[in-house]
Amino acid sequence: MKITGFIWLEDIVEKLDRKHWVQPYKLSELFERHPYFRFVERGHRKGENVYAALGQTGEGRYLIVFFVYQPDKRALVLSARDTTNSGRRMYERR
Repeated sequence: MKITGFIWLEDIVEKLDRKHWVQPYKLSELFERHPYFRFVERGHRKGENVYAALGQTGEGRYLIVFFVYQPDKRALVLSARDTTNSGRRMYERR
């Protein structure tokens, strides 16, 4: 999957920082480091499905990012948080 850019909603960015201590630039790092993608569910609009990306930031933090994959190949970020132990193992096994 190729991600060409991001769509950031202000309330999501605030929640990521306040609740999960994740900044947008960390998610950009994760996507540059070849994350593991998995399908989560069909989107409400045709062609806009929800996916998860599991990966590691430059400083070694393991995150999972939930996003809507847009037809123009941008990611509309919905949420991000630290991975669970099982998510981390899934990423490392790929």
